[in-house]
Amino acid sequence: MQVQLTKPELAKFVDDKVRAGEFPSAEAVVEDALARMMADEERLSDEDMAEINASDEEIDRGESVDFDSFAAQMRKKYNIK
Repeated sequence: MQVQLTKPELAKFVDDKVRAGEFPSAEAVVEDALARMMADEERLSDEDMAEINASDEEIDRGESVDFDSFAAQMRKKYNIK
């Protein structure tokens, strides 16, 4: 696959990174940028954060189960010793 940058400022940015020795090639700059974009997409969504915050509020109100108690219940339920 070949990609041609049509915005001069982007091409200059890539060239500057290569000339500065930060990357061995223009391809490496683009690959790094794409990897960062992929990582950004893997971050938690607003919905995920809302669920986490709601769970934190439940814990603050004492609406949680102690892990040891939960584990004991599951061991008993599934007959695990």
